[in-house]
Amino acid sequence: MNELENSHLEEEHRIDFAAFHEKIEAIKSGLSKAVIGQHQLVEQVLIALFANGHVLIEGVPGVAKTLLAKSVSRSVNTRFARIQFTPDLMPSDILGTSIFNQKTQDFELRKGPIYANLVLIDEINRAPAKTQAALFEVMEERQVSLDGQTIKMEEPFMVIATQNPVEHEGTYRLPEAQLDRFMMKIVADYPQVDEELEVLKSHHNYGQQELYKQVEAVINPEEIAKFKAQIKGVKVEDHMLRYINEIVRRTREYPGIFLGASPRAGIAMLAASKVLAAMHDRDFVTPDDIKSVALPVMRHRILLTPEREMEGSNPDDLIREIIGQVEVPR
Repeated sequence: MNELENSHLEEEHRIDFAAFHEKIEAIKSGLSKAVIGQHQLVEQVLIALFANGHVLIEGVPGVAKTLLAKSVSRSVNTRFARIQFTPDLMPSDILGTSIFNQKTQDFELRKGPIYANLVLIDEINRAPAKTQAALFEVMEERQVSLDGQTIKMEEPFMVIATQNPVEHEGTYRLPEAQLDRFMMKIVADYPQVDEELEVLKSHHNYGQQELYKQVEAVINPEEIAKFKAQIKGVKVEDHMLRYINEIVRRTREYPGIFLGASPRAGIAMLAASKVLAAMHDRDFVTPDDIKSVALPVMRHRILLTPEREMEGSNPDDLIREIIGQVEVPR
C-alpha cells in the first residue's frame, strides 16, 4: 500500500469531534452567565464529567464552588442533589435506609440523596471517617449495596465535593483511599480584578438566583453517553502511554516525595487527556494534553516529605519539576 493510500485510509478512520466541541463551547457559554471567570475550573469539571470521574474542589468560601456544581447540573439537564457534610451525619443519611411499611407489612428502601446524577458534597472533610467511607463503593463501583440489595446508579453519575483549605477546626482529614477515588483535585482561586468587578455588576443587576436561572440545558444524558462512547476511540500512541507512565512512576522515586501516585493516576491521566483532545476537536492525544491534566490528576495523590513541606513546597511544585525532567515524546 503506497503513502497516498495510507493517508486516505487514515482520513477515513478519523473521528470527527466537531459536534462535541460545539456542545462543550455551548455549555461553557451557558455557564458563563452564572459563573464569571473560573475558566480552568469549568473546563476541568467538564473533563471529569465526560471521563467518568469525580472531582474535589478546594477553595475558600465564596469562589462559586457550589454555584458551579448547580449550574453544570442545570446545563446538562440531570438530577441534582446537595449533601451538606456535618460531624453528626450518618451513612444512612447519604445512602438511605429500610423503613417498615405498616400497610404492606414489609420493609421498603427509602433512598438517600446520593441517588442523583450529579451530587454536590459540601465540605466533605467535616464528616467523620465512617460517613466518608460510605462513599467508597458508590464512587468506585457506581452502585450501592444496602440490606442485601445492589442498586446501580443512573448514568451520568458524578460526585463534586468541596473543602475549605483554611478552616481546620471540626474537620477530618480525607484518607488516601478516599482521595484516590477522585479523578481530579481542582483548586478554585480568587477571580481576577476585572472578573470580580463583573461579578459585582451581575449581582447588582440580577442577583445570584436570577443568574442561575439563565443557565439553560444544552445537553441531555443520552447525548452524554453517545459522546463518552465516541471519546473511547481517541487515539493514544504507545509513546504517549510511555510518557504518562514515566511521569507517574517518577513520583514514586523522586526526592522530596514520601508517597507517589498509584497506577490509578495514570489511568485517570489517560482518560482525562482523551477528553481534552476531543474537546479541541482532535482524535489523538498530544503531550500538551497530558501536561494540562497532570496537576489536577496527581496533586492529591502524592505526599511530600516533611522536609520539603517545611521548605514551603507543595505537590504542584514537585509535579512541575518532574514534568520538566521527563523527555517529551516527538
